[in-house]
Amino acid sequence: MQNPAAGDVSRSRIAEFLRHLGPEVRAKLQVDDGLITGADMLVSLCYTLMDADSSQPWQDRCAAVFDEFTSGEAEAGLKYILTKLQDTDEAMSWITAFKGLNYQAFAVRLLGAAGTRRFRNAWKEDAAVVGLAIRRGLRGLMPFAVAWGDAIGNMTENQRKAVTKSDIIGLEIMKGLVQLDKALGKKFLSTLPMQLTIATADDLTAWRPDDMPEITASIRQRVVESSVKRLERENSRLVRKLRGAKDALKHSEDGISQAANSLVEVIDRILREAFSKDEALAWVEANLPNEPDLTHTNKDGKTLPTKRAEALCFFYRGRPTAREATEYDDGQGPALFEDVFARVFVATRDRLEKIKHADRGTPEERDQLVSLMTGLEGALMLGLFVSQIGHLPDSQLGGARA
Repeated sequence: MQNPAAGDVSRSRIAEFLRHLGPEVRAKLQVDDGLITGADMLVSLCYTLMDADSSQPWQDRCAAVFDEFTSGEAEAGLKYILTKLQDTDEAMSWITAFKGLNYQAFAVRLLGAAGTRRFRNAWKEDAAVVGLAIRRGLRGLMPFAVAWGDAIGNMTENQRKAVTKSDIIGLEIMKGLVQLDKALGKKFLSTLPMQLTIATADDLTAWRPDDMPEITASIRQRVVESSVKRLERENSRLVRKLRGAKDALKHSEDGISQAANSLVEVIDRILREAFSKDEALAWVEANLPNEPDLTHTNKDGKTLPTKRAEALCFFYRGRPTAREATEYDDGQGPALFEDVFARVFVATRDRLEKIKHADRGTPEERDQLVSLMTGLEGALMLGLFVSQIGHLPDSQLGGARA
């Protein structure tokens, strides 16, 4: 399968084959226009999103795909894709029937042996492209899964239970993704002509649950690099503090205490330099007035935001917390992700404070500190990713804070 020329959009082989059949033949094959357009759009999107040679942003590449269809075709194709995604049982039933002996025997009588062979080969080539896109998508989620696991690892069981839908944050996402990847390769990709796609040797190398420690270790380095890049957008001095903590742990005799102190300072400065205490308090009063544990009163009788409140304000960027209720979220209080990241910050800081003051230099303390640092980097990567998606320009940030 050849790569498209610059500016071209590769199209579905099965859609091309079906369009050359008469309407009556397509009807007998239980193929409608929505399926043809949907398949064409899906395969074209997979091609363009996997084009590593393109310098265009992914949004522009997707727009180029939609430009290949009329507005009516694009609407019908999207509707078909979304319908099948929402009703996966029906989609799997159709695929099972298509691969069944009865359907294939019927196709041979209708299309002839040569036509059926072209039909089957076209379907397999398209399925290989979509399968490769799914595998790359799954593996692209791995850094987020590792970061999530590391971040919530800094929380105690009781702290996890305090978060809405705590059953969700306890899921072993990394293990689940590896198992899905294994099943995809064994039951799907192994049956398709992957040599006709742009799949690399790494794409086709199976990941096994037994390989999880090695997989996690290699991906964790990418998490560290991503968290550093995102933190650098906030404040390059904080990156130096984070690196200083690692250097102290490696080279200083008092490294555990120094590293813990540096990490506490990183957390405090992230929160302090994003919003003042007065701004964080005003944000809490405007958005989460009924949420517990977000304010406290000092010895002078002044109301102040807690560290969790400051962390929530930071991850929300001072934006409103209001959102529509769904079957999974009642729309009240902080949203799941922001709440988890804020609690991870607080839990990490509390545990670092204990290490800082009770430093005995034991291997157990060192391991604990490394684990806390890893979890902090995971929370930074995910939290900053979520918050930077909706980051407002400075000219608008003042209004958001207000």
